[in-house]
Amino acid sequence: MLPLTMAQPGETVTIKKIVGKDEIRQHLAELGFVLDTQATVVSELAGNLIVQVKNSRVGLDTTMANRIMFG
Repeated sequence: MLPLTMAQPGETVTIKKIVGKDEIRQHLAELGFVLDTQATVVSELAGNLIVQVKNSRVGLDTTMANRIMFG
């Protein structure tokens, strides 16, 4: 599995795992990052990502994006 920061802009991946404390996992789930969901990296700037998930675009910093794994 790879962290979301390894995905290229325009690439669509399937979320396989979310790591971190319960509060962080819950926060990401509220944003739409749940297991087996498709996420598309829209753009990347200095490690920060804009990701489209469930018809919404969400900005993630490098720390949060590294907690979302795909494979």
